Amino acid sequence: MKKPVKAFRFFLLSLLLLAIVGIIFMSGFGSAYLLAGSGALPMGTSGPRQVVYPTATPLPDSSQASQVGETPEPTLPSTTPTLIPTPVYKNEDQETFQLFWEVWDLVQRNFYGDLPDIQAITYAAIHGMLDSLGDQYTAFIEPQAAAIISEDATGEFEGIGAFVGMNDDNILEISGVFEGGPADEAGVKAGDLVLEVDGVSIVGMSLYEAIGLIRGPAGSDVTLSIARKSVNEPFEIVVTRDRLEIPITTVEIREDGIGYLRLHEFSATARKLTEQGLAELLEENPKGIILDLRGNPGGWLDQSIEVADLFLDDGVVVIERWSDGQEKELPPSGAQPGDLGEDIPLVVLVNGSTASAAEIVAGALQDRERAILIGETTFGKGSVQRPFTLSDGSELRVTIARWFTPNDRAIQGQGLEPDIEVPWPEDVAEGEDPQLEQAVEYLLSGD
Repeated sequence: MKKPVKAFRFFLLSLLLLAIVGIIFMSGFGSAYLLAGSGALPMGTSGPRQVVYPTATPLPDSSQASQVGETPEPTLPSTTPTLIPTPVYKNEDQETFQLFWEVWDLVQRNFYGDLPDIQAITYAAIHGMLDSLGDQYTAFIEPQAAAIISEDATGEFEGIGAFVGMNDDNILEISGVFEGGPADEAGVKAGDLVLEVDGVSIVGMSLYEAIGLIRGPAGSDVTLSIARKSVNEPFEIVVTRDRLEIPITTVEIREDGIGYLRLHEFSATARKLTEQGLAELLEENPKGIILDLRGNPGGWLDQSIEVADLFLDDGVVVIERWSDGQEKELPPSGAQPGDLGEDIPLVVLVNGSTASAAEIVAGALQDRERAILIGETTFGKGSVQRPFTLSDGSELRVTIARWFTPNDRAIQGQGLEPDIEVPWPEDVAEGEDPQLEQAVEYLLSGD
């Protein structure tokens, strides 16, 4: 019995030390692969009342590719560190850690019931260690959840076609649905709370555990137990899963002559698709452009800078400040003139689900007085995470820096206040959008 226990101790200690080392030495790495997303994972498109969960997805400089959301493109290099320095521990550190083994030995000898396997204990220990940091964005993502994120990176997945997040009560909330997708066709709506999946309660589960149950092969059915404000009792909706493509932009020239461009997330093609959408709208000589960033959970830092640059002719887009005091203004040479959207009248729609990279764009356009913000205060996700892919396919994300707007306003924990506040009514009629209507009125009248 002694040898297996010692082997287990060595195994678990090695994994814990690896995680600890990653945190201790994080600021010393110069890797380009950094995360700062809100955490929103796609089960479909984001909606105007999204409550973003802490996942989603930035770089020391804009010349390197970076990820600030939860749907990176599959062409990225591995985020696994090539070298982890060997730490030197003090004797008192080792003595303190011995307490862990005292507890575990007592549990093994005295616990009445079945003990979890080594992997479950290891994961639980890592989760507990990271929870002690008090930072919801420094997180350990287990292999199944990491595989979900990897699938999203392809731009396609099999599921119900909705964006989901954890609300303030830690209950899974539908933040939006793909138009015409399985969830939409079945009657799932933004704001719905999911209580059970196929009869299994997901209340108390992590976001990724819940998503793992909702996802499934195309053609299969999943039964969701839904709580909706307008309905007294929870009810069930059966959704037939399908293979879906994650939408990035929605482009429309309205009958009133206003161009509408919605950017759903900052994927690795956000700049390209936004520029294409702008070109399409400008061919119609619109009276103004509405850039809709509501429900946008973030994406890639370099893409957020390039999208902002489409509307700016010079100057800083974002300030990145590191824990060691380093500071960088991005892009280093400032926004460049000559882009399509620099002169057209512009309004940006935001809400409580506008997060991370989307807040970078909104903050830059607001500070530079290039556009006004209409809607609700944004989410307030302005911290930067670096991802590490671990040996078993799991992922470690560690907060290493924070973002500030060009006028040095903090984003993290505060969000951006709109120039014209338009709260989303609880009883808004289906098909109505008071925030969009206000943006149109402003562009047409200037008020």
